[in-house]
Amino acid sequence: MSKKVENLHWPDAPDMWMPYAPAIKVTGGSMIFCAGVTAAPVYHHHPHIAEEFDAMPDTMEGQARAALEQLKKGLEAAGSSFEDVISADRFLTDMEEQDDLNKVWAEYFGDAKPATTTVQVVRLATDPRCKIEINAIAVVD
Repeated sequence: MSKKVENLHWPDAPDMWMPYAPAIKVTGGSMIFCAGVTAAPVYHHHPHIAEEFDAMPDTMEGQARAALEQLKKGLEAAGSSFEDVISADRFLTDMEEQDDLNKVWAEYFGDAKPATTTVQVVRLATDPRCKIEINAIAVVD
């Protein structure tokens, strides 16, 4: 069965633009899970070596772009793209920087509107300089 993705809205929903769908129904296809995507190098030592993260951008816009480029590579490795993402969790260390994230997010996702959750956290595990982490689920044929 080929993939079918439906963005679902409430029957009494007002007619307005939204950057996400409140519910998504998927039939057919295969699921791709991408987790822990940050601006940090994907391949780094464990335990962490702080110097490996020195090249990360220090702004939300820069880190969002770097993280989304890494998400793009993960999706492409699975034969997928941003258009296939149905759900994404976004963890930010400063919710005041969400507008900077959303600007870059729109560049990468275009008309795709995955269900999203955005949460502020005290700190991300990879490096204290990380500002964003993304988990995404995609569905491909």
